[in-house]
Amino acid sequence: MKEILKKVRKYEIKIRKAINLNLQGSYNSIFKGTGLDFDDLRPYNYGDDVRTINWNISAKQNSIYINTYKEEKEQSIFFLIDVSKSQEIGNKEVNKINISKEICSVLTLSAIRENNQVGLICFSDIKEKYIKPSKGISHGYSIIKNLYNLKTKSKNTDLNKLINFSMNAIKKKSIIILISDFLDKDYMKNLISMSKKHDLILIQVFDSQEIKSSNLGIIPIHENESNTNLWINTSSKDFQKTLDKTFKLNEEKIYNESKKSGINYLKINTNEDYIPSLIKLFRIRNR
Repeated sequence: MKEILKKVRKYEIKIRKAINLNLQGSYNSIFKGTGLDFDDLRPYNYGDDVRTINWNISAKQNSIYINTYKEEKEQSIFFLIDVSKSQEIGNKEVNKINISKEICSVLTLSAIRENNQVGLICFSDIKEKYIKPSKGISHGYSIIKNLYNLKTKSKNTDLNKLINFSMNAIKKKSIIILISDFLDKDYMKNLISMSKKHDLILIQVFDSQEIKSSNLGIIPIHENESNTNLWINTSSKDFQKTLDKTFKLNEEKIYNESKKSGINYLKINTNEDYIPSLIKLFRIRNR
């Protein structure tokens, strides 16, 4: 555990320094951009966002007024981690679940140091771990310890159940960082609904082994919907092309839907250094 903490502290400092350097040394929150608190009212000016018009006050005053807001300094940040069996793809040391845990740990320390409340939800197709949001470095270390000591009860994936549980559990507008391989189906509609209530960041973790099939010959693949086994020739070129196409289409769909809905999306390869990608993501969010 000491080695893990040493590593994530090092990465967290690296991210913070890079972002502050980009802003010419001035301090800036990595997690800028979530909560807004109502501040005051003022008369409407041409070019103001019509969505901020306070119609009740405008009707009473016989003139158009808008709500003004100030940024909420203390924010709630929730990490939603997919801990299903598909996350274990990769080698023993460097696989999707380990990288997901590292990213969560690094960003947890960053959030805690900015005096934010941090919560954690680990999910497969059931709730595996839920930690209510709180502040303080001891709480941050508790999240990391619980994350690495977690023993999952289920091997299955159900992103819709994760989203529904989270929407019920997280009442306050928060930054939600969902880390998964997104190897599931029919969840995008619910993700978009979540993004309308919260500031949503998707981090898709994948391993190169997923798009390179092993030559196992003809093997049975279980088809859940029909509850039957399909026999697949894994050594055929057609199978590899289908595998490549499936992963590419899944990735493109998540990227395109995220862009359309204003959701931050980041793709992480387990075999590459993910720190530059995280730095780039939070620089974009600070613009």
